[in-house]
Amino acid sequence: MSAEYATFGLAPAMRAGGVLADGAYQVHRDFTDFIVDGRPLLFRLSDLDAVSPLAADIPPAIFRNHVRALLLEAQAPLADGRYVIYGCPECEALGCGAVTAVIERDGDDVVWRDFAWQTEQRTDLGLNGYHGIGPFRFRGREYRAALEQLLVGDPEGDTATGRRVLLIGARAAVLAKLAAALRQIGIGADIAHDAAGVPAEELRAYGAVAFGRAVGTGERAAVREAFDRAGADAVYVDEPAPIIPLLVAQIESALDRTPAEQRRLTCLAATGEEARIEVTSVCRVRLLAHRLDRLHRPHVQEIFDGTLEAGAHRIPLDAKAVKGQSFLVARTMGGVLAAPVVRRTDREAGASG
Repeated sequence: MSAEYATFGLAPAMRAGGVLADGAYQVHRDFTDFIVDGRPLLFRLSDLDAVSPLAADIPPAIFRNHVRALLLEAQAPLADGRYVIYGCPECEALGCGAVTAVIERDGDDVVWRDFAWQTEQRTDLGLNGYHGIGPFRFRGREYRAALEQLLVGDPEGDTATGRRVLLIGARAAVLAKLAAALRQIGIGADIAHDAAGVPAEELRAYGAVAFGRAVGTGERAAVREAFDRAGADAVYVDEPAPIIPLLVAQIESALDRTPAEQRRLTCLAATGEEARIEVTSVCRVRLLAHRLDRLHRPHVQEIFDGTLEAGAHRIPLDAKAVKGQSFLVARTMGGVLAAPVVRRTDREAGASG
């Protein structure tokens, strides 16, 4: 076993929810990820849709039990001293599969080793082991300090606050559909005409504010002022078109509190001919085009679904998929971005204006 030390840390992370192309829903999960040598451990598992046991939406007592297990203050939940590192984001059942590892003390140090994919109490390392990951040796003091910080105060804290959205607008039908979609994926949503008279503690409970297109400049300014007075740290989202999956993706992106340097999907831009995507590690990327036709009916088409290497990529676009008013949504296992398709005439108009 290597005697070299790895650094250990924790950082907020998100499994983005959303309305998928087939109409199915993907649940939103906020969790705390493990940062090993300055990089999310989950990024080493390029195509894994999973969350750590340190999720923000589990009961506080269970959250604390997970932390104490990682601190080796409780018996390992699986045979052979194995602990769940990442599990199913939908149900967290072992039968769906989980990444596990042996966690043990070695003097003052803590070692994570023998990473494997596991669906039962025991696993075959030869068949299911992640042979290119670990072992990791952490300095005990650094390791314990990071985890013990999670036991201070309310473990749901800021991430629980970030799961509520205030929808402001006049188009009740669109807002109601959007609120229903957000609630379906685990994000709380409230509808209002403005923020007047709302107590400051309620405003601070919202991680994002979404404005309908009919909301005027003065009304938007009044809402922002109310949130500023309340000391609320909300992100503001403008409705580009009444397309529910697109709006959900925009809000999911706004709610992402993952530190910028630890995000996997970092850039999405599009012209009528191509999309430009940047990722920081090998991962699966799905790219969808959303558009409104002349009768304002929404359409969606899958543009790309494949694995990309770290770096910048250009993906050709089907002209039919992005004609008229259109937008792209890019998804990875840990994030989502939305962007309008900007054509040459649009850019020239903006420059001349």
